[in-house]
Amino acid sequence: MTSLRFYSLAIGSSALVVFGVAALFRGKQLTDGQKERLRRLRISSTGRITDGTVIDVQEIEEAAGRPPIQLLIYSYDVAGVQYQCSQDITYLRQFVDVHSCRLGLQTSVKYDPHNPGNSIVISEDWTGLRR
Repeated sequence: MTSLRFYSLAIGSSALVVFGVAALFRGKQLTDGQKERLRRLRISSTGRITDGTVIDVQEIEEAAGRPPIQLLIYSYDVAGVQYQCSQDITYLRQFVDVHSCRLGLQTSVKYDPHNPGNSIVISEDWTGLRR
């Protein structure tokens, strides 16, 4: 009977230690904006470059007094497959003049070689927009 109590106590305390360590390593959750910034920086540093074309720039009004969202819509080809994507450039306004982006503007696109649909035209340290 004592060995049963000992094993129960050992398993219970081990589970508490495992959950405690997991809680420490999990840390604070990232916001959507932080996740997007990390995605842009990762693609900017490790992505491959291809030619693309700006299709449109749209501004979408938000409700509740929030600033409008600016989307850069572009297309590009990778290995014979055509992709059409949009990138939220609302927080990158200091790096791009939205009014100079016109229909048909040639651009460079950086994409993730493992997931070509994951791409960017502009980030904090790189821009594919051509003047």
